[in-house]
Amino acid sequence: MKSKTKRDVLPWAFLDEFRAGEKEAAEGTLTRETAEKDVLACKKPCFYGEWPTLPQMFRITVYRYPERACFTIYEPDRISLNYKEALAKIEAVSRALHEKGVKKGDKVAVTGKNSPEWAVAYLAAGFAGAIVTPIDCQLKINELELLVKTAGAKVLFADEEKYEHFKNAKIDGLEQIYSLSRGTGEYIYNLDGPSWEDLNPPQASDTAAILFTSGTTGNPKGVMLSHSNLVSDCYLAQGAPLDVLHTDVFYAILPIHHAYTMLAVFIETISTGAEVVFGKKLVVANMLHDLREAKVTMLLGVPMLFNKLLAGILRGLREKGIVVYVIITFLMTISGIIKKFFGVNPGGKMFGAVLEKASLSTIRTCISGGGPLSPSVFRKFNQLGLDFVQGYGLTETSPIITLNPVEHYKETSVGKVIPGVDMKILEPDENGVGEVALKGPMVMQGYFERPEETAACFTKDGYFKTGDLGRLDSENYLYLTGRAKNMIVTEGGKNVYPEEIENEFQLFDEIDQILIRGYVPDKKTKTEHIEALVFPGEEFVKSLGQVREKISERIKAIITEVNGRLAPYQKIEKTTILEDPLEMTTTKKIKRHNNDADEKPESKKID
Repeated sequence: MKSKTKRDVLPWAFLDEFRAGEKEAAEGTLTRETAEKDVLACKKPCFYGEWPTLPQMFRITVYRYPERACFTIYEPDRISLNYKEALAKIEAVSRALHEKGVKKGDKVAVTGKNSPEWAVAYLAAGFAGAIVTPIDCQLKINELELLVKTAGAKVLFADEEKYEHFKNAKIDGLEQIYSLSRGTGEYIYNLDGPSWEDLNPPQASDTAAILFTSGTTGNPKGVMLSHSNLVSDCYLAQGAPLDVLHTDVFYAILPIHHAYTMLAVFIETISTGAEVVFGKKLVVANMLHDLREAKVTMLLGVPMLFNKLLAGILRGLREKGIVVYVIITFLMTISGIIKKFFGVNPGGKMFGAVLEKASLSTIRTCISGGGPLSPSVFRKFNQLGLDFVQGYGLTETSPIITLNPVEHYKETSVGKVIPGVDMKILEPDENGVGEVALKGPMVMQGYFERPEETAACFTKDGYFKTGDLGRLDSENYLYLTGRAKNMIVTEGGKNVYPEEIENEFQLFDEIDQILIRGYVPDKKTKTEHIEALVFPGEEFVKSLGQVREKISERIKAIITEVNGRLAPYQKIEKTTILEDPLEMTTTKKIKRHNNDADEKPESKKID
């Protein structure tokens, strides 16, 4: 008889222990009302239906792991709350919100740097039955005001950088401002209020959060996600390759307001009893300190972060001399082959010293999302002995919809479709490429107060249209080619996907940013040709004494090298070297278009 593996048992099977049974409900021995009162009386938590709400999920974790570290930060010394302590603060803040008149369905906005206080505010809103609206703290004040006003927020939590402004600002509907920073205004940890009996907690189908997507000027677009959207995506991702343990330590270095970090770090952590360590700045020195001190095991990042980490490792190896570099890179290749084809991972021991120097020795799993990752980067991290997972998703899908299984990864794929997702390709071409569409419990409720735009995102039979182009293989792995709106059509009628070309440049230290776009040299023919906008790396520019001719010569040599690997119709015909960087989102993706879909990014040129 075949023995069971960890994949034979669903990671969320423990929820059955906390799910209220139909028989108990029918007999009247456990009603929804008594169950909710039992929760407040610190008895065993439970829930009805398929998935718990976020507050119910957190209570279940507190019941299972009350003494485990929950929210931690280094400032620079370690400050931490365990799950029991975190619950006490969350409940106190939710009581304060209730006392101030926050009712079920009201909006509570949160803006600030990553911190335990941010997490407490986020969860307290849900405990009070409110809808939380996380807002990017890096936005300009007028943009922040627009989002607070658009959401109709009744309460705002802000850190010290924004608190005083909003305390004095007059925004319709905004009644109360609280501080996420100790020593500033009405500090969140000082809040409390009387207990209440008029229980009206959120249900799984209620809206939990409204997340505003990129492009926040003009007319902001808010994605409405229910409790079941977020919770189902959290657990279903664990049913794929995301093997999360209660002993894990996650590192929240990317902005937590973004759907990727919110779900894959914050919510995944509190669903399992793991610890989340908050990083406030994406500064290498701070990051390396936190990774070492916290003994982080789960590192989630965007391609730019992993590119820089890998570039630093390879640069260190080159400094040891050409002989050592060749030997180690050869051993990395052997390690990768053994891992991929035999399921044995020798890299961790072979390259332990390399990983220790890079502060990655305690990392169990790296996860990349938020944009396309070069297959070569994916391959080299696996060769070094780190389990590396690439995923794909959108804010509208909570966001995770594919993940690359550690035990059967495909370097050119963004992963296998996770359980619960029904994915198909709309109008595929001869290569099977078409628009990616899907159904699943993680698909959004819709765009906030935008019914027409919501309807336009779905097919007649209810599939959500992602706007991404891709294909599925026979094992249900997804391969993306790019965004439909970014596609370039050449003179010969060939479709060129800029993201595929940009991926070829991810391991060149000399290039900090590259954007591939179409340009029209002859307005009469309107034929698109291919142009590269390049912003050189700072260290590279310094190494050449900022001599423009040398910078231009090296960049063009790289373009020529990459062109040699591309198909004839993909070749870059024009190169523009920029003096200033292109505008980026908080997850370090270049903003290809402004609000006008036809407007191209512009910057000062060196050549």
